[in-house]
Amino acid sequence: MTAIDLSSATPEQLQGLPADDLVSGLMSLSDRDLDALLAGTTRSEVIAAVFRAMPALFRADRAGSVALTSHWSITERPDGGSDDWTIRIADGQCTAEPGHEGTATLNLTMGPEAFTKLMTKKGNPVMMFMTGKIKAKGDLSLAANFGSYFDTPTA
Repeated sequence: MTAIDLSSATPEQLQGLPADDLVSGLMSLSDRDLDALLAGTTRSEVIAAVFRAMPALFRADRAGSVALTSHWSITERPDGGSDDWTIRIADGQCTAEPGHEGTATLNLTMGPEAFTKLMTKKGNPVMMFMTGKIKAKGDLSLAANFGSYFDTPTA
């Protein structure tokens, strides 16, 4: 894996970063550095890079016959909005696209800190849900198992 300083990465570098390198880079950041990264000018590019990496980290063997459409909203953008993405899992494939497309089986809303802790498996998703850091609507059994459908590289 190539080490990259995500705090100084350009949008172009983020777009071309392999999934393993991206997640490892996020995992290597302190909570303070991660908060600063997600409050900075490349926040949307970092979040987009994570979503674009998800199909490469997807494990069809773990998902089995699961079919879902999940709408993700990562809140607390500097302009007050959210970064919205759709993740689809069907027929052993995972796709990610910006925006909310189609009817969701599962809706997830969270701030950037909860999002990165969820993606890097640094946080307990059940506790984040119970404490309101992650809001989920729809098929909650899918939410409970979602993380198991993906590999998480080690830092």
